Amino acid sequence: MLLSDVTLREGDQRPGTSYTATQKIEAGRRLDDLGLAFVQPGFPATGEKDRRVIGTLAGECSADVVGLSRAKPSDVEATAAADADVVDVIVPASDAHREHMIGKPREDVHGMVEEAIDLARDHGLAVHLTLTDAFRADAGTLIDAYERYPDVPRVTLADTVGAKTPPSVTRTLEAVTDAVDPSRVGVHFHDDLGVATANTLAAVAVGVGKVDASVASIGERAGNAALEEVVVADATDQGIGFDVDLRELVPACRAVLDVLDETVPEDKPVLGSGVFEHESGLHTAAMLSDPAAFEPFDPARFGGERRLLFGEQTGVGAAGVLLDRAGVTPSEDRCRRLLDVLAEHGPVDADGATDLIDDHVRGE
Repeated sequence: MLLSDVTLREGDQRPGTSYTATQKIEAGRRLDDLGLAFVQPGFPATGEKDRRVIGTLAGECSADVVGLSRAKPSDVEATAAADADVVDVIVPASDAHREHMIGKPREDVHGMVEEAIDLARDHGLAVHLTLTDAFRADAGTLIDAYERYPDVPRVTLADTVGAKTPPSVTRTLEAVTDAVDPSRVGVHFHDDLGVATANTLAAVAVGVGKVDASVASIGERAGNAALEEVVVADATDQGIGFDVDLRELVPACRAVLDVLDETVPEDKPVLGSGVFEHESGLHTAAMLSDPAAFEPFDPARFGGERRLLFGEQTGVGAAGVLLDRAGVTPSEDRCRRLLDVLAEHGPVDADGATDLIDDHVRGE
């Protein structure tokens, strides 16, 4: 299963946001540490900034660097001038997008796409297609696109306005993949209904060949499928597998956020600073014996770390375990003394708790 990152383009398209070329280049380098198949930094026709970013990253990255393009010769020429590895030509799939984005009959649109493909190949570019608003078009229209362009290895179906949910996504993709090679099918989801990651995982379960995602869901409007959530959810539950470096996932994604001056809530799944912190007495007592008792996965598998905190919520059971680990025989009085000390000086981690035991409990 191939993974394509769209953080740099999607994030930069938000109103009021403008990454610098330096930010996008450095973030692209960190994304490449993951071993992604594709990185899509921008839209070369928009200006020199994205052309510079794409050219720099294409010369450095192991991932194929993708430039987005309309089915216009000038856009394709700009992508070629940027030295992209791949041009991804966007094509309206639904009647609404075709009528309001291009205003031409469907056959005329196909002619424009064929011209763009030929021009791109003349420049030595690999060609992908993205069908916009695809999930509001009928399956027959989507299948026709794959059949019209049999030599295009990746045709991505985009839920451009975030209008669909997993059941309807699954129905559409099953119809398409019954008719065409699933490895050619890509997907791109937006989070307007809060289900972009769920839609992506549904697509993975159907067996598509490529998915788009962005770090921490960064993207237009409500964002996109969260790259880190898609990878972790698949690795821990579905087991289909992306060819990425799992141990680099959290460090690389956090580095991208730092470079782009983006922040996430502390309770953001996978990346939030608080998602592997535990202080509840019942939780910490159990996790001192078996961390998996209150975790969906070992954060170390993805380059993260857990923190057990001890303070006013710590219970007698956890206090006894802490004393025993510090080489102090637990007793009711010592446990109570430690709980008082933790309530006063906490929250602290396990090492901090040992220091408090040494200072306030040991020897009593």
